[in-house]
Amino acid sequence: MNNNLLMTLPGIESEELLFAQEAIKDLSEEQQKNFFLLYSGRRKDPQTILICALLGFVGVAGVHRFLVGQIGMGVLFFFTAGLCFIGTIVDLINYKKLALEFNQRQVIECKLIAGSMGA
Repeated sequence: MNNNLLMTLPGIESEELLFAQEAIKDLSEEQQKNFFLLYSGRRKDPQTILICALLGFVGVAGVHRFLVGQIGMGVLFFFTAGLCFIGTIVDLINYKKLALEFNQRQVIECKLIAGSMGA
């Protein structure tokens, strides 16, 4: 697959790009295209996580945790005002890590799905 497709994803950084390229290198061309379609719909842009974390100061805390699939932490942040804003501040600093970890899980899931599509 032309790896330029992965580079068109908004906000993709080198670590995420390398992880995805390494994961799909053994897939066929068609499977890689299926992977890209699945992954582009599931991944979260780090800027979106940052904006949602900022909502914790002016609105509802924990929205960013719901976005990355951490429902329990999202509920905890919601009912404790982002753990008295300390957890929200920490997440504002670590928003790229939250997005990267979520996106790496999505790479693995999408690879499994795309790999089974072409089998």
